[in-house]
Amino acid sequence: QVQLVESGGGLVQAGGSLRLSCAASGLTFSIYAMGWFRQAPGKEREFVAAIRWSGGTTYYADSVKGRFTISRDNAKNSVYLQMNSLKPEDTAVYYCAAPPPWGYSGSDGYSETKGYDYWGQGTQVTVSS
Repeated sequence: QVQLVESGGGLVQAGGSLRLSCAASGLTFSIYAMGWFRQAPGKEREFVAAIRWSGGTTYYADSVKGRFTISRDNAKNSVYLQMNSLKPEDTAVYYCAAPPPWGYSGSDGYSETKGYDYWGQGTQVTVSS
């Protein structure tokens, strides 16, 4: 059974930083691309960042480029999201996600929620102004 468990969320002032972690189990982690998404109250879940299996290729939403960095450690079955220069509009529940075993089937950039089958429970990030 695939499990994704996020951690590292919290309350931070604008301009601050947080590092989210996602621990994966029940899948051959090293062959999976992984994604981070977020959902603010009353809004749809949106793409934040993704990383291919080797870690050599990353993708970001325009809203977080230059501020967020996605990385992974295949030896630890973990993916991370370093978030710097946080803004109040970054406030949301953050989810990590993995595609099905046959691979991601959405559009380029691993940005579509429909391309992912497995989701964590989410971790709350709140940025105060």
